[in-house]
Parts: sequence; C-alpha cells; structure tokens
Amino acid sequence: MTDTDGEALDDLPPSAKLVFKVLEYDGPLTQKGIVEESMLSARTVRYALERLEGIGIVDEDVYFADARQNLYQLNPPEPGQADGGAEACSGQAD
Repeated sequence: MTDTDGEALDDLPPSAKLVFKVLEYDGPLTQKGIVEESMLSARTVRYALERLEGIGIVDEDVYFADARQNLYQLNPPEPGQADGGAEACSGQAD
C-alpha cells in the first residue's frame, strides 16, 4: 500500500478500517460475507465499502456463483511500492 493510501485509510471511520482488515485477512468476500465476519450491519458495511472504493483501496467485481451479489477485494499494491521492509525492521531488537 502506498503512503497516500495509508493516509487516506487513516482518515476513514472505524467501520471502514474494520472492513479493510476483514478483506485483508479473509480475502475476496461478498457484502453478506463481510457482514458475517465483521458483525457490522449491512448498511454500515455498504457505507464502508463505498468509502473504501472512493479512495481506490477496494475493487468490486461480479460474484459468478450468484450474479445478484458483488465480490469485494483489496486492490493489489503497485509494484515497487510495498512497505513490508520498513515494518520488518521495526520489530527487531538489537
């Protein structure tokens, strides 16, 4: 995730951050799946997904098993902009 995405994510409400984490850990899910995993209301999840889509973090696709639903997943980070190295070094003690 880029720095600008991180700043945008920090500005979102807690419900949007929770939906982001649910998608991060459990992979692509339908709105119903996100509601079940997060224990948020359907309306709250819908609003959180709109906010996440608005800043380009979440992508909506057709759920082929049931075309009445959509599948939501996180956008993959752009090549060369992964910040995993900084996080790996910060947890080490000398």
